[in-house]
Amino acid sequence: MAVEKTIKILDTTLRDGEQTPGVSLTPEQKLLIAKQLDLLGVDIIEAGTAIISEGEQRGIKAIANEGLNADICSFARLLKGDIDAALACDVDAVNLVAPVSDAHIQKKLKMDRETLLAKTIESAEYVKSHGLAVEISSEDASRADRVFLKTFFDRLAPLVDRLCFCDTVGVLYPERAKEIFQELCTVATPVSVHCHNDFGLGTANSIAAVQAGAQCVHVTVNGLGERAGNASLEEVVTALELLYGVKTRITKAKLYETSRLIRNVTKMPIAPNRPLIGTNAFTHESGMHVHGTLADTTLYEPIDPAIIGRTRRFAFGKHTGKASVKRVLEDMKLTANEEQTQQILAKVKALGDKGKLVTDSDFQAIVEDVLRIEREERIKLLDLSVVSGKNVCPTASIRLQINGEEITEASVGIGPVDAAINALRKALAGHEMNDLQLEEYHVDAITGGTDALVSVVVRITRGDRTLTASGVSEDIVIASVNALIHGVNRLYP
Repeated sequence: MAVEKTIKILDTTLRDGEQTPGVSLTPEQKLLIAKQLDLLGVDIIEAGTAIISEGEQRGIKAIANEGLNADICSFARLLKGDIDAALACDVDAVNLVAPVSDAHIQKKLKMDRETLLAKTIESAEYVKSHGLAVEISSEDASRADRVFLKTFFDRLAPLVDRLCFCDTVGVLYPERAKEIFQELCTVATPVSVHCHNDFGLGTANSIAAVQAGAQCVHVTVNGLGERAGNASLEEVVTALELLYGVKTRITKAKLYETSRLIRNVTKMPIAPNRPLIGTNAFTHESGMHVHGTLADTTLYEPIDPAIIGRTRRFAFGKHTGKASVKRVLEDMKLTANEEQTQQILAKVKALGDKGKLVTDSDFQAIVEDVLRIEREERIKLLDLSVVSGKNVCPTASIRLQINGEEITEASVGIGPVDAAINALRKALAGHEMNDLQLEEYHVDAITGGTDALVSVVVRITRGDRTLTASGVSEDIVIASVNALIHGVNRLYP
């Protein structure tokens, strides 16, 4: 379904994405993310809403003065104070939000349609008089009167640089999106689409709008945003380029590293089965799937994971087959005969049958046991103590044996687990192990009660190697440290 055109990407992770409950970014974090978005190739970065706070203004101004290739804009209401705050931040453009549904116009703004239109024109002209570009975001456009919406677009088109249709509460669907955008895109001014994901249709609606003539798509990294989030940058871009032949300036090979950065900075977890960026997106466990993938990767993968900066991975569980075992043994540069391979497979399946997650370190331990490989653990936990309380900064002291040498370190953190992991990192850094990255951390209570046995699973990387490991204990701090040590012992052989 090739469409010969190139569209612009407006990323609103720093504005709409930051409105995700639980996400709040410092000016320094905003600048870090903006620089990554610029490397990714985003055309326009919506850096925030300047009127919100002094810190927000510092963040937006720092981004605007960083010399990025992307245009930088600030979100603003139809208020002179909002616009002046944006102007003071040295941005290239202002995104003016104008509610267009009767419910919003009457109940929120206490206006009528003509007053709203006049106020929008006045605000747009004020921005333009200062030499900035203007985009009008028509809020709740999906529930607006179609005749009024077309009039609104027609009246504003000669005055502004872009007109945006906002599916504010995610009630649009692809067939209707195509119909509406075919009508709206008759204006000479470029039309944008801004979709929310309340019904899981954010990506589909964005694509339908582009097919019908939209020239710019608003997105967020990892689909961050209020409620169910916004249309996802990685999904929209990858689908448009690889399925529909629509071009963007996005460097797709940087999509995954950008996703990881946003996840780490915002602390917002990503579902394992999330398209493209979830842990399981290019992970294979089923023996049949692994066998097919090894024969031809296209049999069970829609795209080469390297296109978006990922690698495929083979997981272990009760569905594992011999093909997985043999492949991973090859990667480990180990050889097993048929009997040993069957023994390894049987042990893996036995753990899977018990409902246990078989981590990479579990698999390596099974292999070492079957092949009778004697491994001297490079790192051993000798002692760990943690102090925490209402008026006490959590502090941890750890004593390790690393290559036979005893090491003691201490550190603080935002909680006892964080303090213990920081102390462990500090100890490892002194032994050329400072390139370790903790990608994921997950805790499960295995038993009930306040004395519950907990299992901690971590996903860690070193360079291009990724490994999962687990630790189990009644003490969550001990379980966390043990999980990391198990993983580190196999990443640093």
